[in-house]
Amino acid sequence: GLRGAEHRLHLPARQGSRRRCASAHRAADRRAGQLHLLGRARSLSILKNAKVPPTKKGSELTPDEENAIRKITETMKLEGDLKREVSGNIKRLKDIKCYRGTRHARSLPSRGQRTKTNSRTRRGNTRKTMGTGRRAVEKK
Repeated sequence: GLRGAEHRLHLPARQGSRRRCASAHRAADRRAGQLHLLGRARSLSILKNAKVPPTKKGSELTPDEENAIRKITETMKLEGDLKREVSGNIKRLKDIKCYRGTRHARSLPSRGQRTKTNSRTRRGNTRKTMGTGRRAVEKK
């Protein structure tokens, strides 16, 4: 049947099964491994450019497919280079003392989120609550 946006926008119903899609995502996640900033979307685009079906397991890849994937990933910035670029960008923002740079320096959210509540990840999970406001009465 029609679900969510398809129903409201009068789009055709979704094609294919969810299970196949999920297995493709899992396979892409496995292929991404533990490389820095190489997640599901980027690994799926690499497989698409290499013309390798995303449902294929790593053990089933032919040497030609492996070489195609390797050639594409060699042109991308990964791991150390990418980390260096990101930290360099943040350092530049701090040096020119722009708003985003000062937010990074103070370990606060830099993309406009509220900080009165939330932003626990960025500020650390320290809760400074008042309690009732009364002090315990000392016994004499």
